[in-house]
Amino acid sequence: MGIAFPMMLVLSLLLYPTGISKSLAARPPVVNIGSILQLNSTTGGVAAIAINAALEDINSDPTVLNGTTLKVETKDTNCIDGFLGMVQALQFMETDVIAIVGPQCSTISHIISYVANELRVPLMSFASDATLSSIQFPFFVRTAPSDLYQMAAVAAVVDYNHWKIVTAVYVDDDYGRNGIAALDDALTAKRCKISYKIGFPANAKKSELINLLVSVSYMESRVIILHTGAEPGLKLFSMANRLNMMGNGYVWIATDWLSAYLDANSSVPAETISGMQGVLTLRPHIPNSKMKSNLISKWSRQSQKYNHSDLRVNTYGFYVYDSVWTVARALDAFFDDGGSISFSNDSRLHDATGGTLHLEAMSIFNKGKKLLEKIRKVNFTGPSGKVQFDASGDLIHPAYEIINVIGNGMRTIGFWSNYSGLLSTVPPEALYSKPPNTSLANQKLYDVIWPGQTAQRPRGWVFPSNAKELKIGVPNRFSFREFVTKDNVTGSMKGYCIDVFTQALALLPYPVTYKFVPFGSGTENPHYDKLIDMVESNELDGAIGDIAVTMKRTVNADFTQPFIETGLVILAPVKRHITTSWAFLQPFTLEMWCVTGLFFLVVGVVVWVLEHRINDEFRGSPREQMITIFWFSFSTLFFAHRENTMSTLGRGVLLIWLFVVLIIQSSYTASLTSILTVQQLDTSIKGIDDLKNSDAPVGFQVGSFAQDYMVNELNISRSRLRALGSPKEYAKALELGPKKGGVMAIVDERPYVELFLSTYCKIAVAGSDFTSRGWGFAFPRDSPLQVDLSTAILSLSENGELQRIHDKWLKTGECAADESELINSNQLRLESFWGLFLICGVACVISLLVYFGIMLRKYMRHEPKKSLRRFISFVDDREPPKNRRKRSVSLPASATASAPMAALDVERPARPVRNGSVIDIEG
Repeated sequence: MGIAFPMMLVLSLLLYPTGISKSLAARPPVVNIGSILQLNSTTGGVAAIAINAALEDINSDPTVLNGTTLKVETKDTNCIDGFLGMVQALQFMETDVIAIVGPQCSTISHIISYVANELRVPLMSFASDATLSSIQFPFFVRTAPSDLYQMAAVAAVVDYNHWKIVTAVYVDDDYGRNGIAALDDALTAKRCKISYKIGFPANAKKSELINLLVSVSYMESRVIILHTGAEPGLKLFSMANRLNMMGNGYVWIATDWLSAYLDANSSVPAETISGMQGVLTLRPHIPNSKMKSNLISKWSRQSQKYNHSDLRVNTYGFYVYDSVWTVARALDAFFDDGGSISFSNDSRLHDATGGTLHLEAMSIFNKGKKLLEKIRKVNFTGPSGKVQFDASGDLIHPAYEIINVIGNGMRTIGFWSNYSGLLSTVPPEALYSKPPNTSLANQKLYDVIWPGQTAQRPRGWVFPSNAKELKIGVPNRFSFREFVTKDNVTGSMKGYCIDVFTQALALLPYPVTYKFVPFGSGTENPHYDKLIDMVESNELDGAIGDIAVTMKRTVNADFTQPFIETGLVILAPVKRHITTSWAFLQPFTLEMWCVTGLFFLVVGVVVWVLEHRINDEFRGSPREQMITIFWFSFSTLFFAHRENTMSTLGRGVLLIWLFVVLIIQSSYTASLTSILTVQQLDTSIKGIDDLKNSDAPVGFQVGSFAQDYMVNELNISRSRLRALGSPKEYAKALELGPKKGGVMAIVDERPYVELFLSTYCKIAVAGSDFTSRGWGFAFPRDSPLQVDLSTAILSLSENGELQRIHDKWLKTGECAADESELINSNQLRLESFWGLFLICGVACVISLLVYFGIMLRKYMRHEPKKSLRRFISFVDDREPPKNRRKRSVSLPASATASAPMAALDVERPARPVRNGSVIDIEG
């Protein structure tokens, strides 16, 4: 109510300007600006020195305003007493000024921004409140970085150190609340959060601050963000030190109020600095420059001159100094553009009740909008760096230094820049000339000395000493009770998963109190998705058991490192192959036998065609030629063919075919050997494709995610699925089969399957795992237990304890070891040889095309009469000797019977063709 009343009063009286106009010349000798500061504060004192130093430099340089003197009228306000400060600021607005530097307080800045908008007076404020925006307040000009950027830098530090939850302590005013709201947004973007936040009044008593710190110490987060002013902030550090909250395990991050205080005060008491060892703080980054050095060098003289000899320059001093220069440069451009200084009074702006606020004295700056445009367009380099405003009204390239309080001073451990949004050890100005690198892998900070004088990064949280007992949900299973179940006698939970959880908890460096909450009736397996939903809704603090980590579940909860690997597999009944008298037919499928036999005949026919005209061994009566084709074809299987091939094309086809026969023969021999010497088991299902292509029922375990997976991922109709609740139901359903009301197969996770197969040996796994998952423990999002238990589970795996727990509960017999592997049939399928058959077939076709092409050319050349019958007769006729290559040798009649022939078969002498005493031999 204290803030709302004067706001409503001012806004109700500020109307459109009418009335008397007070004008000055275009280049007046004196122009007044105002400043609203709390002079007894560190920031207010530094700002006052900076304003006067800037005015001296501006007025001593005749080239800046061409003879116009810039003067300042300062109003001392009270930031702690908000109402009094607002009244003081409103009274100050009666002064005719063309711009105002300040206020430094967010609460007063909000009120004065409303007034500045109506009076058209640019407000050059260095208040960092993120809710102060030039969209709502067009005449508000922010001349220092917004808390939006500072909180983004804090969130980057939190995320860089892998902390997920923080505690926020803040002063309960506009500055504190709005700053923590910006921090909450920045942390959420990094998947972190504020687990506990607590505010306090700016004038809080010592007892209130102690109670605040005690409540913070009870929280699980040990990362504390302190967003306040210097006076209460230093009190909190002193009390925290006395409460042993500045030691090992704690992380304190103070916003830029701490660096501003330490930079500005030349002598900080040793007790104060010793009470904040290891604290991290932020400082707006000011690049090193000659202008910065010059201002620092003359600061001592300026501070003595204006009765603040104990104050040194800090970042706010640089920003305020450049704020005054911004007004001066904009004013010079304003005058160059024909601007004039004039004010108007509104005749309706008066106090009707005769009060003492003198609202009628407030004047409207007639050309204020034009001066504001000039301010927005300034572009120069000052001691604070580049002074230029972006489209949203903020200074370009905001950046922060990350500082570690060590010993008697501070050490910069890195930088954060909005240009890249990352932490770096390289000054931001060195990055502006390069494209922004937003890869998180490039983040780096120097080593930090944390509270307690340790270089080891704190974990950032502890299990709170006053924490409630955790409610851990545990499935109360009906089947496969070795994994987790409720003991009917004692009522306690036991099983493989319980042992893993308790052993992992034993490795944590802090105690955890918990109780198991059974989930399910125990008469059937519960639905695990409902269990995860209870964790998400905070009905349970966690869930342990045989819980598969699926994508759907990871959306609602965080899971630990899997403690057992699992995946979906197919269970199917097996049959034993009994060797019979027809075992020699088993190596090939029927399709393979048919295609192989067909190719024997095809190759025989092709070779007969190619050899028929020139080779007497492929001639004779039709009966003899048919016998020759069959004999030649099938004799190649044993490489026992005795007919010579005389043509080049025939030899090529035969060479390729003999290679195919060699491969087929070797494969047949190996497969037959395996069938006759190894006992064979076979399943009717070979893999997941057989399930998808069938219409038979498929079983799954009650409560398993396998049902949704088969429906959503494999597109198996839900009507085909059958819920099964126990190993006995598994065995019975598989034994009956789909035709008798059972199932063709069961889809389940491998740990259950291995346990099942240790008892039921007439069933086997068909195919390999078609998903790769694991079982983990579920906790609410961003729970620190999830991280620590994951580390503990990895330790159990490395030291062998996880395997010992597995052997205790899940050790399987020889039956499972023999039959839990996939045993496929050794039959050779056509798919394995189609490439060879394709090559052979192509060779046959090409050879026939070439042969008939040659025959057609000869026929066209030598036969005067053309007809199909004559062409067939021409092809069937034996080629005359003159058309063949000859090698004539005169031999005695007794030697002709033993003359060898050049042929593929060199073991048998060829039958020569007699032509008198000359033997014609085809090449």
